[in-house]
Amino acid sequence: MSNLWQGPLEKIDDYRFRIPKSYKKGMRVDGIIYADDKLIASIRQDKAMEQVSNVAFLPGIVGASLAMPDIHWGYGFPIGGVAATDIEEGGVVSPGGVGFDINCGIRLLRTDFTYDEIKDKISSLVAGLFSDVPSGVGSKGDIRVSRREEKELFLKGARWAVAKGFGVKDDLECTEEYGAISGADPDAVSDRAYERGKAQSGTLGSGNHFLELQVIDQVYDQDIADAFGLRLGQLTIMIHSGSRGLGYQVCDDYSRRMIKSLSKYNINVPDRQLACAPVKSIEGRQYLGAMRAAANYAWVNRQCLMYRVRKVFEKTFSKSWQNMGMSLIYDVAHNIAKIEKHVVNGKNKELCVHRKGATRAFGPDHPELPDRYKKTGQPVIIPGDMGRNSYLLVGTKKASETFYSACHGAGRVMSRTEAARTIDYNKLLKTLESKGIIVRASGRKTIVEEAPDAYKDVNDVVGVIDKAGISKKVVRMRPLGVIKG
Repeated sequence: MSNLWQGPLEKIDDYRFRIPKSYKKGMRVDGIIYADDKLIASIRQDKAMEQVSNVAFLPGIVGASLAMPDIHWGYGFPIGGVAATDIEEGGVVSPGGVGFDINCGIRLLRTDFTYDEIKDKISSLVAGLFSDVPSGVGSKGDIRVSRREEKELFLKGARWAVAKGFGVKDDLECTEEYGAISGADPDAVSDRAYERGKAQSGTLGSGNHFLELQVIDQVYDQDIADAFGLRLGQLTIMIHSGSRGLGYQVCDDYSRRMIKSLSKYNINVPDRQLACAPVKSIEGRQYLGAMRAAANYAWVNRQCLMYRVRKVFEKTFSKSWQNMGMSLIYDVAHNIAKIEKHVVNGKNKELCVHRKGATRAFGPDHPELPDRYKKTGQPVIIPGDMGRNSYLLVGTKKASETFYSACHGAGRVMSRTEAARTIDYNKLLKTLESKGIIVRASGRKTIVEEAPDAYKDVNDVVGVIDKAGISKKVVRMRPLGVIKG
């Protein structure tokens, strides 16, 4: 594979590399990539580093155009990109800095089961989950809402789901933004987006979305693991999904609309996929209102998916989910733009923080965290691929250097097309089976597209953010059973 990146790259230390702003006229800040020597070699292989430099053109950008170690080529922003703009200094919001699957995110549940207690039930649990959780392209659920209810859902997020009986109040405290970001504007969502969303609540979707049964196979910080009720050999469950077709449509609508904003506000960016508008403009406010509505829809979706998972366990074991200890550890958003307060050059600033394929990682004592996470820092959930591991970490105070952001996964090294062309389906299944991993999906194509070989090694990726100090490892989980969308 050819080395696509030919621009300048300076090594800052063992876990950071810099693209100097002198690389291109118009870059307002440097690009900073979190990686080690091994990962930077693979990151050079696509156009993601060029995108890091392009993001540095955004009006109002502060600090640096940042990239996490799972960085790969995306739409406008690289996936794994983080950028913060100063709202009072003409800072912009860009749909390309959020992505098409708005609030694609992940939640982690604990159980009271150990692997030894449950190993004979894994196969039936996977079958039950595959049967009862709608998955795949265009999948539809049985949670149907009217147009009026959909507006309510956009405003209330996971609170709507809990009020309908799809969970309990404690679930909300264990969800970023308590499951509902304020400022959603249902009127900023197009009719087409409404139509695409109204039948997809409580569905897993397709692509890299998954539902996974896991076992904790390593503990790195016993005190924090104890605080979260986690121990070696324990069964956990991970749910990864987003805003489905609704979020895609919101991004598509506003990416097209904001192209006109470039000339209107005299904004110069090297890529039309970075179309943006000032946060304080009509276009900026409308996009943020629609994006928040889609984000709240995604929190409803994951809340309803968790409800379905709990129901499958109740059916399998004839116990209530509470008696099985199936509490939520945390739910984090990946693709989102948030208005947050940060210190920039010694001054408190209100910033629009874009995290695209990146996870918020507030450290201990952060004022926006619930009391239960004040001492530990915010849980940071980083899934790997279906053949390796996943991790639970916590944010740190040092993460202030990334606007309290960390990576969101392993990061692709192979396109879906290339994976489908080069990976043998039967050989892949045998390899996973030899590791004791049961996989179910709506089609063969999804399985090969999501093969471990299509991703970076999550152990390398997590190793970088842990050693760089922007998140701290708590436990590692290995997969037992996987439902792919």
